[in-house]
Amino acid sequence: MKIIVAIKQVPERDAQVRVDPSGKWIEESDVQYAMNESDAYALEEALQLKEKSGGGEVIVLSAGPERVGTTIREALAKGADRAIHVDATDLSQRDALGVARLLAEAIKPESPDLVLTGLQSDDLGYGQTGVILAELLGVPHASLILTVEKTDGGLKVKRELESGWFQEIELPLPAVLTIQSGGNKLRYATLMGIKKAKTKEMRVLPASELGALTPPLAVLESISMPQKQKSTQIIDGDAKQAAATLVEKLKFEARVL
Repeated sequence: MKIIVAIKQVPERDAQVRVDPSGKWIEESDVQYAMNESDAYALEEALQLKEKSGGGEVIVLSAGPERVGTTIREALAKGADRAIHVDATDLSQRDALGVARLLAEAIKPESPDLVLTGLQSDDLGYGQTGVILAELLGVPHASLILTVEKTDGGLKVKRELESGWFQEIELPLPAVLTIQSGGNKLRYATLMGIKKAKTKEMRVLPASELGALTPPLAVLESISMPQKQKSTQIIDGDAKQAAATLVEKLKFEARVL
């Protein structure tokens, strides 16, 4: 089975970020980058499917500038067989549809059996790229996937729903799945894996060869840092009345219950 895993390089979660002068993105020179969390779980799922089937190929696909190569090499070190780097310096000018179009054009010549993406990115969090990608490729898809099992007719997957509910469905191949974080235990790259990664193929595709940049349908107008606020409320009355008032505020104002 040939599996393509789309991964994204994002700022590290604990990075201290500043808004850049344009007010539309962060100051990238200030941060370190890492593989998007749910994409890492998608990669792990692909590697386990390959190991369980006793063969096949796992190809990682990532779009972005030259620095994305470090994240691609990390995926190769963990066990991916080869990689495709869509060299794009204009991702900030593309919405989810624009990025999905780039990935789809890179995927089509490979004719994979399965495409895996993370559920959503840690930076923008749209959660749309994988779903749009399935539509562009014309294949069935499922989202919020925790586990994947190969069957004679295709795949059996377990989806995470709301309120602690789960759903198991079957779908044919080829297909696209968006993977939820936490379904598997992530592996580390071994020293041998890091050495092998240096010799594995990483093909670079200029974004200009995959289609012209089209006007985005969704535009990010501005971003801002969260405003720090301090607010204290004193609840009067006896303990029973105070407890009832507190529960009501947690339910309907804070919405944490």
